[in-house]
Amino acid sequence: MRIAARILKGKMIKDGFQLHIIPASAKIYLQAIEEGIISTFIESGATVLTPSCGPCLGTGQGIPANGHTVISTANRNFPGRMGNKEAKIYLASPATVAHSSLTGVITDPRKFHGKEKFPFKISQSRTFEIKPGENRRIGSVWNYADVDNLNTDQMFAGKHTYNILSTNPAAITSLLFEDFDPGFSKNVKKDDIIIAGDNFGCGSSREHPSVGLSYIGIKAIIVKSVNRIFYRSSINQGLLLIVHRQAVEAYKPGDHVNIDFSNGKIIVGSSTFSFEPLPDKLRQIIDKKGLVNYMKTI
Repeated sequence: MRIAARILKGKMIKDGFQLHIIPASAKIYLQAIEEGIISTFIESGATVLTPSCGPCLGTGQGIPANGHTVISTANRNFPGRMGNKEAKIYLASPATVAHSSLTGVITDPRKFHGKEKFPFKISQSRTFEIKPGENRRIGSVWNYADVDNLNTDQMFAGKHTYNILSTNPAAITSLLFEDFDPGFSKNVKKDDIIIAGDNFGCGSSREHPSVGLSYIGIKAIIVKSVNRIFYRSSINQGLLLIVHRQAVEAYKPGDHVNIDFSNGKIIVGSSTFSFEPLPDKLRQIIDKKGLVNYMKTI
């Protein structure tokens, strides 16, 4: 906010450009007021919104309209991330966004070029999207083995988070994977198995996906690797998640998949893979459909 304020001081944003400032908390908002930062923003023509996740999460004020182009300082991006799949979203630094608000186009804030040092390796990434009508359920297996970084926003969009409580699992189920795989909620059945790639469940620490998947009765999720917060949430809701890279890599569409929980075996087609059998208490939590239900019995 200080960086943006220094750039905007004494200037006006471009006509037709909306600049939204969303402090992360009331404490930061008050500090920005005391430092005069908020006055600078308002005098430049910006709109200061209520402290929150805001449009970054796809809720509250600032959600873009159809056809709008947005440049944001948020940290993640995919269709529907800011609450509207029909808007175009670009991510940039606070300095880039501030300069762009003055020019009306994406503008490089650097004064000098050619001697930049980038300490991190630049990698290419892509947004994975399953087209309407594409069937990822073969038998009782949902095949997302080729999908890495399947995050909680894709499983349950942020725009629904404050409209549907996590204590209402029946309402959650019809919206699961809505912006990722439109066919999931219509075709998923009890005892289905989900197979997915690396970093499953990354993103916001929202419990709605694990609540909904557990309520449906998903037999297990088998992944290459998992986000630790989502793994903890899965246990809390009685949703079994098994990390087994070899089993996921061995899966081919159409393979029969079964799990022997007592003996720690995953059968994928004609191959059998071992995993550590579930500890007794963890098995009881899964059987009781969650930690709260388990605690009521001890």
